[in-house]
Order: sequence, then C-alpha cells, then structure tokens
Amino acid sequence: MTPSNPRKLDVVVSFLEMPAPPERAPATIPPGKVAIVRAENLTLSFYRYLYDTVGEPWLWWQRRLMSDDELGPILALPETHVYVLYVAGVPAGFAELDLGDLEENGVIDLHYMGLIPDFIGKGYGKYLLNWAIATAWGLKPRRLTVNTCTLDHPSALGAYQKAGFVVYDQRTDIVDDPRDVGLIPPIDHHVDHAGNQDGEAPDSGSATENADNANSDTLIVDFPERAR
Repeated sequence: MTPSNPRKLDVVVSFLEMPAPPERAPATIPPGKVAIVRAENLTLSFYRYLYDTVGEPWLWWQRRLMSDDELGPILALPETHVYVLYVAGVPAGFAELDLGDLEENGVIDLHYMGLIPDFIGKGYGKYLLNWAIATAWGLKPRRLTVNTCTLDHPSALGAYQKAGFVVYDQRTDIVDDPRDVGLIPPIDHHVDHAGNQDGEAPDSGSATENADNANSDTLIVDFPERAR
C-alpha cells in the first residue's frame, strides 16, 4: 500500500469510567530502583520519545500528526500532568492525566498510559496503572475516564476493567493504517493476524514480583504537592 492508497483499519474504541475510588490496598511496588516523577517543564523532544517509543507497537498515531506548534501548548497546560516511570534510572513508561475537565465537571481523564517495550511483562504496568488511578483520585475528581481501542495491547481493556473501570460506550472508527501513510514504520502488529486479539495480561506479575517490598531499594518520587 502507498500513502495515496492506505489500508483501512476498523478500530473499536471503548470508553470507560470509574465513578468512585477502588477499595483496595495501595499498589505493590515492584522490586528494584523504581521512581515515578512528574515531568515538569516537559520538553517536546522527551515527550515525543516517550509517546513514540511506548506507542509505536500499538500504532499510536494521533500525536504524531501534530506539529510542535500544536502539541507544545497542550503539554504546557497546567492541566496536563505527565508522570514518568523510571527503573534503575531508565525511562520505562509514562502516564498522562488530563485535568482539563476537572473544575467544570469533576472529571480526570487518563489520557495516555503505557510502557516502553523492554519493560512489559515485569509487573510495572499494573503498578503504574494503579499508581495513576490513586494519584488521580487524590486530586478529588468525581469521576475518572479512560479509553482504549483494538489497536492497543490485546489485554489493555481487561487490565482497565480489572483496575476498576467499566465500559459505558463503544464505537467503531475506520482509520488509515498509520504505517501506510508514513507515520509509523512498517512494523508487525497483532491486527495483521487473524485470531490474535486475545492475550495474557502483560503485567500480572509473579508471586515473587508482587511480594512485599520491605527489602526493595525502591524510591517513589511523586511530588504530590506539585501535582495539585
């Protein structure tokens, strides 16, 4: 296919909400040197590195379409909170909260969340998701929202539901394959293979990974006062 004649992808988008904080213990910290830091004065180059590296396997394309002049002001908004997960000093993923609808409607949206591929399947995803949910509720919303689609990891929808989100709407979009229009390299993807939409949760973790962290040299840096 060519940019003038791209393949079309049927993408089912699921919209989820969480109307109350989940009743569960705080997320178990994975072992090792783990830190979550809010990215203040976020540079476009670092954000694009995170977005592209995390999102490329799942064909994230929306913000690749945006110019620096379009994306920069969004990242500079005080309502945009980007938290970076570090493992032993290396960026491992990020979570982005959109507080733009908090004051008027009491809603915080988990706008993006994911891991750099090297860190999938090691317990970090479940921890980052639960941490992001707890952090969002700490900002006193009335409701959290998130959406996912069939281009995402096959276990993404189930992971959000297990974390406490419930589906309230779905729609099907038809989009140009971002690989055919030059936004993403021509990588292999699960939508290319019939019957491969299901998968084991990538971050369910083992008993060892989810053991107590009393002996872990973990550092959590979340600057809650700055998040507010």
